Amino acid sequence: MKRISLNEYNLGMGALIDLSDPITFQENQIAGSKNIPYQKLMLYYKEYLDKNKPYYLLCQKGLHSSKATQLLEYFGYDVTQVMK
Repeated sequence: MKRISLNEYNLGMGALIDLSDPITFQENQIAGSKNIPYQKLMLYYKEYLDKNKPYYLLCQKGLHSSKATQLLEYFGYDVTQVMK
């Protein structure tokens, strides 16, 4: 599983997806990030993601982003966990 720190990420690398719930996302939004709550992404990942594009996943504590990164990587997506 690929993992980087938030300091290493830049917008040119790929989409930054915050897996937090909408309220937490609004309170702690990182510039340039898109909010797709964890449960929603796990249920509808085929609608949100393209296997030909890189994605960077983060959440408040790292638990959901770790699980999502492992699962989506298994399904063939180019995903990297971003640690705050």
